[in-house]
Amino acid sequence: MPQITNTILMIRPVAFRMNEETAVNNYFQEDIDAKNFDINAKAQEEFDAFVEKLRAVGVRVIVENDDFKMDTPDSIFPNNWVSFHANGTVGLYPMFAENRRRERREEIMTRLESEGFEIHNFMDYTPAEEEGVFLEGTGSLLLDRANNIAYCALSPRADEELFIEFCEDFEYDPVVFTANQTVHKQRMPIYHTNVMMALAENFAIICLDTIDDKHEKKTVLKHLKESKKEVITITEDQMHQFAGNMLQVQGATHTYMVMSEAARSSLKPDQVRAIQKHTKILSSDLTTIETCGGGSARCMMAEVFLPKSSAVV
Repeated sequence: MPQITNTILMIRPVAFRMNEETAVNNYFQEDIDAKNFDINAKAQEEFDAFVEKLRAVGVRVIVENDDFKMDTPDSIFPNNWVSFHANGTVGLYPMFAENRRRERREEIMTRLESEGFEIHNFMDYTPAEEEGVFLEGTGSLLLDRANNIAYCALSPRADEELFIEFCEDFEYDPVVFTANQTVHKQRMPIYHTNVMMALAENFAIICLDTIDDKHEKKTVLKHLKESKKEVITITEDQMHQFAGNMLQVQGATHTYMVMSEAARSSLKPDQVRAIQKHTKILSSDLTTIETCGGGSARCMMAEVFLPKSSAVV
């Protein structure tokens, strides 16, 4: 099974702002002194430029507009509520913030079908919200699709039992650990796995300093090395510039490791060389989105692995 795809779903924001409901455990978010209208306009500019860069290298980007009536400030991060799989299954995930649950929209599935993709069934984990249990899609789950391994850093948004259930349903081997960051001199769980770790075809970017437990750190490294991934480590400071929040995609003639300009600027020359041994780098300025949203390039892209409809030539 391929690890990367050339098709990405992205949601263009209409009500983007700092989400007060997610700020309680997303320590990457910061408030900025600007009106919500201006914040959203700037986020739209960054979004449009990002989409243009992806399309320019041959990535197929399906852009769906957010619905203003839903008042969903984080809709720009669709990978948290949905995942699309090669067997035609769509995963739907329980979200920590109540206002993020409104991001799940049927018309997005209709749009994908109209774009020539087949959806055969749904794995719906959203009833767990009623129990106060969460697993936020490929924010919480890092999927090594080629080797059927799933990595998950536990947090208030990533429940271990639900993660194991996902792995049983989708036939992944689970690798569970805790990743922490320092907040006001305390070690606190990182809200999503995909801000401290990224998996590409032949390498992994990871902030090992966040895994405080030595045994867990060894276990994660063992699985990465057994999967023949070159391990490229980043520091906690680089992680805070979103250097762990990357995604490899397939362009027309090359593959690309996609990241924000902040992430790219934080990398040292040897880290850049290590990445470029395997793939090209594509970066885009996402300053407003990163500051207010506490997420970056990877969070904005929901990978589409669904099978193509036989009716589409």
